[in-house]
Amino acid sequence: MGDRLTQLQEAVDQLANQFIACFYYIERHHDLELFGPNDKIPDLKQDQPKEVETLTPDVFQAGQLELARDLIVKEQQVEYLISSLPGLDNSERDQEQLIRDLEEELKVAETQRLEAVREKDEVLLKLDQVLRGIRRH
Repeated sequence: MGDRLTQLQEAVDQLANQFIACFYYIERHHDLELFGPNDKIPDLKQDQPKEVETLTPDVFQAGQLELARDLIVKEQQVEYLISSLPGLDNSERDQEQLIRDLEEELKVAETQRLEAVREKDEVLLKLDQVLRGIRRH
């Protein structure tokens, strides 16, 4: 998983895609209704594809409800990611302290790494001496 900004960008992209899917669903499955006296519903020829596949009101409303719930869940995820970004609830002093703490952890980890490398070199040297001793006999 990437850093929080990458996660946020991906969540915002997914939210935008969900908005587009919602618009497509509504455009594709709405009821054909006349809203004014000048409105017309065009007659389609048999070989012409349908622009709208009207769903029953119950099915259409259930689909809208599901899409709305998905949008709300994704929007809450975006809000959570935004709230977890550093700097929103942390003062500059808190961030500097966090950086100092991380630098200390890094120093400890580097010391441990150097000790492990030194031990590895010692073990390799002993192993080499043992192998040379075996070859002589």
